[in-house]
Amino acid sequence: MNTRDTLLNAALKVLEEEGEAQFSTRSVCAIAKVTAPTLYHHFGSADGLLSAAIAEAFAQFLESKRTAVQSSDPVMALREGWDDYVRFAAARPRLYAAMMSRVLDGAEIPAAEQAFALLIERIAAIAAEGRLAPTIEVAADLIWASANAASLLHVTARLRKVAPPTSAILEQIREGAVRSILNSEPKGRSQ
Repeated sequence: MNTRDTLLNAALKVLEEEGEAQFSTRSVCAIAKVTAPTLYHHFGSADGLLSAAIAEAFAQFLESKRTAVQSSDPVMALREGWDDYVRFAAARPRLYAAMMSRVLDGAEIPAAEQAFALLIERIAAIAAEGRLAPTIEVAADLIWASANAASLLHVTARLRKVAPPTSAILEQIREGAVRSILNSEPKGRSQ
């Protein structure tokens, strides 16, 4: 592994274990076993490293979403993608929070945009089958919001002093969102 990748992996580890508020180049350098000048040579600044780490996290997230979907049925594929999204946040809550923070700050992250485009693509496949009730954009907002809400239950569990959400709660959130975007009967089909 080259030095740049070693630094990125160390930065991701710090974000996952300590969160963005506790992120420090000193911690990253200690894990990567490099000096600060080496870090600055590769990333220019602490923010440059943080931005690169967030971009890498989104790239990992996107790759996970692409491989998680196994079903050829577009509704099932949407569910699989939703589940993968929430699993990512559950497994890496501090990293997920840092990723969303960067999005809220207006950062342009190509992998984040590609992940949302993948959601649009999956919903468009449902629409192509005549199974979508609202517009593609409205359906994407509903699914996106439900996945983020479910993910925030994981991120905020410690704050709320409760256990992470159960699979039954997550399924209820997911299925409520999926039901809200589907026609009761695909268009063009009769009973």
